[in-house]
Amino acid sequence: MNSAVRTRTGVAMAGAALLAGGLTACGGADGAKGADAKAHDPVEAVKASYLKTVAAKFAKAELSTVDKEGKVSSQSGTKGWYPSGHDVVLKGGGEPDSRSIMMGDTVYTQLDKPLKGRTWMQMDLSKDGKPGVRLNEDPAEYLAMLLGQEKLTHVGAEQTDGIDAQHYKGSFTNADLLKADESTRAMEDKNRQYLHESVKHITAFEVDLWIGADGYPVRVDSSSTDDKGTSKTTAKFSDFGRPAPVQPPPADQVVSFDAVMKGVDADLEQADKDLEEADKTLRDAGLPGLRS
Repeated sequence: MNSAVRTRTGVAMAGAALLAGGLTACGGADGAKGADAKAHDPVEAVKASYLKTVAAKFAKAELSTVDKEGKVSSQSGTKGWYPSGHDVVLKGGGEPDSRSIMMGDTVYTQLDKPLKGRTWMQMDLSKDGKPGVRLNEDPAEYLAMLLGQEKLTHVGAEQTDGIDAQHYKGSFTNADLLKADESTRAMEDKNRQYLHESVKHITAFEVDLWIGADGYPVRVDSSSTDDKGTSKTTAKFSDFGRPAPVQPPPADQVVSFDAVMKGVDADLEQADKDLEEADKTLRDAGLPGLRS
């Protein structure tokens, strides 16, 4: 083989090698993109995060809400789920800061002033023996609303509050919310039914969700609309599985809501009697009565 032939052969082989390498590289790149897309598929990502979050049971939470009237309130502390619960400090809304403990349908509110030596008021949220229906704004619940939602899209990798996360975004109708989890079937039936009851009043729901590298949701920005208007909430979560379970206050420090109301009624009744006696005293003295 002369030098010219060897040169042409060498060039051809090099070109073939480059072409093969290029095809392999392109296939590898496409494969990587495909794997990345699959890893961040919204339906699968939310399902995986939901199942992991459910197992954690508790997390630290910080929430800030702008209600339908534009009033700002916040809560911070521990959130729990299945059953829903919290131990949080509530701020804003024109009210003094207060601590609230919830365990299922039982809520304990710390009183500003002791009543009969007790510092907590207990209220039952169930009605006629049936569980009360409401949203708890915990991380598992936010994820549950997004289970199986194909309208949720993957925005991309971002940092939120210094945490590396994947950002997802979506807008949903009431019909969408009532179909949550039909395709993934990740929730227990009783929890799915409860969630659907809780979102019946919502006509529109918009959400931005960030899931951290550890698989837990770290932030949820949401907008919820019903026939009374729109409220917006920013919720941040951390320390999954670390907080101690929510515990009720000491029994000897608790007074029931009914007892508080009876005390208020008794005070009002006594005040009315005092006014009647003062009115009679003035009239007996020939003066105009208090109720003239």
